[in-house]
Amino acid sequence: MKKLFLFICLLIVINISAQTSYQPTKENLAARDWFQNAKFGLFIHWGASSVLGSGEWVMNNRNIKADDYKKLLHFFNPTDFDAAKWVSTAKNAGMQYITFITRHHDSFSNWDTQQSDWKITNTVYKKDVLKLLSDECHKQGIKLFVYYSLVDWFRSDYPYETGRTGKGSGRIQKSDYNSYLNFMKAQLTELLSNYGEISGVWFDGFWDQLDNDEDKNQQTKIDWRYQEIYSLIHQLQPQCLIGNNHHLSPLNGEDFQMFEKDLPGENKGGLSGQEISHLPLETCETINNSWGFNIADHSYKSTKQIIDLLVRASGYGANLLLNVGPMPNGVIQPEFVNRLNEVGNWLKQYGETIYSTKSGFIKPKDWGAVTQKENKIFLHILNKKDDKLFIELPYKIIYAKYFINGNKVEVKNVSEKYWMIDLKNTDANAFDNVIELSVVK
Repeated sequence: MKKLFLFICLLIVINISAQTSYQPTKENLAARDWFQNAKFGLFIHWGASSVLGSGEWVMNNRNIKADDYKKLLHFFNPTDFDAAKWVSTAKNAGMQYITFITRHHDSFSNWDTQQSDWKITNTVYKKDVLKLLSDECHKQGIKLFVYYSLVDWFRSDYPYETGRTGKGSGRIQKSDYNSYLNFMKAQLTELLSNYGEISGVWFDGFWDQLDNDEDKNQQTKIDWRYQEIYSLIHQLQPQCLIGNNHHLSPLNGEDFQMFEKDLPGENKGGLSGQEISHLPLETCETINNSWGFNIADHSYKSTKQIIDLLVRASGYGANLLLNVGPMPNGVIQPEFVNRLNEVGNWLKQYGETIYSTKSGFIKPKDWGAVTQKENKIFLHILNKKDDKLFIELPYKIIYAKYFINGNKVEVKNVSEKYWMIDLKNTDANAFDNVIELSVVK
């Protein structure tokens, strides 16, 4: 009763504070700075859906009824799950944080929640993987973010009538958003109270209550009451960063902006197109074409392609959140691990040109991208077009050299602002030829 009373009091305080404009705390601002400098994180899509080997949207895509889908409790048994290996994989790749799916659209909870019996501790495996993972992240010095879906294909109190997904799950009971909101608040309270420091909450699913992802001016069909949700999070853990994959410009109370399968300012995947904010930025991408485990998807990006993504994201001043979908037994596929290890080896050499850098003075181009750190400019030549690169610089070059070996690079001021960078000595076999410019601003 005492815990319930305290929780009700907290909700009252939150509802009052939610009426005012969000003012981030000192701890939150410091966390934003850390996040902006981190540059590289691991996204992990995994849960009961992994058993079916057809991605995390399998319940929706096959119109599986909730009663049938719940039978996965008897089959999800990740006996080879090893939190230390997962965290070490991220750390060896040079990643600074992990964003873990705690509850996806199928409503399956990857922790010992008291709000639902549709959870991993009710499988034959029984263990609380979030507890194991959070303990290991804290032990190895990797920050932990939790992904939390706003959409629910399983519960009847979610406003499924107006949603555009999860139509085949067999729900006939009238929805009740007040009930669903209280459920989410109670689950978020568990996540932010029982697992130590949580560095961020990564929301997804806002788009379910829109007619499409293209029209950025349309109105959502329900009032999500975000200020209540966001205030709860910031009250429980003030440093905790909030991001929402709504494919819009950030809303009041959010601390970073994400772009799904797109670099900021680009819209190649059709989910972006929103304005870029002043908040820290992140782009999320897959190694193959799937988020969750897909046994038939062998379209793995090469190490070169991943490094290109990381460099170009950094050129926009954004983090790259790179996804893996572990197998149902809890093992991350070797194809993923091998590529991550190779990216990690590259970062051991070139990390200075990525971590704690700012976006370049120009946006990424077809030849590569630019990152900056104080009076150093790093030209990342990812795709050499010619032996000479002509570039407009707002600075005066004092010295130019190859970052990896210190060999001098010839540069020439050809006009007031344009410079010629000699690329004839670049290594054709390198993932990225980085030229370091010392400049006067």
